[in-house]
Amino acid sequence: MSDQNPYEKLGVSEDASFDEIQDARNRLLEQHGGDVKYLELIEAAYDAILMERLRMRQEGKIKVPERIRFPEMRVQFPQKDSPAPREQSPMWLQRMLDQPSLPEVLIQGSCYLGLSAMTVFFPAASDQILQLALVVGVGISIYFLNRKENKFGRAVLLTLAGLIVGLIAGGLIATWVLQQMPFISVTKNQFSTVLTFILMWLISSFLR
Repeated sequence: MSDQNPYEKLGVSEDASFDEIQDARNRLLEQHGGDVKYLELIEAAYDAILMERLRMRQEGKIKVPERIRFPEMRVQFPQKDSPAPREQSPMWLQRMLDQPSLPEVLIQGSCYLGLSAMTVFFPAASDQILQLALVVGVGISIYFLNRKENKFGRAVLLTLAGLIVGLIAGGLIATWVLQQMPFISVTKNQFSTVLTFILMWLISSFLR
């Protein structure tokens, strides 16, 4: 078979159409699917015919259909622009944030809601009651934060940070709100304590 020209190897005449050449190639590939060496000869003969047809086309002797792919003219599709990556939050922030389930959020929310109700609706809530409520709130926050990562020190630091920020910011906000709305029947300490509970709930629910 090595002494045959490419057309003879495929079993077609030199004036065969491209469809006939392709059909002959495919038929031989199917017939000799297990003979790797024979398949290589068939592919080499097919490529040789295509190269000859390309040369003849360049010389204007024949017209080759545009759908024919020559070995050195592999179609390269333009790469699609990959979508710009979404802006992601910093890694340190991702490590701190948590995605709690709805039951977890509701459980913690109900705890702080109960403490807030005790703070607001107890008649003439004394400072001792507010302090007791804050202590309970701190314990709840530490418990839920420690349960997530089992890092007690981290849970204490986050809770204390929330407590300090909540009391300071709550006191400032309470002063302004009570000046603007004197009809609100809560004290400054009660108002700031409730705001602190809200901050603790956010920290214990959405941080880790």
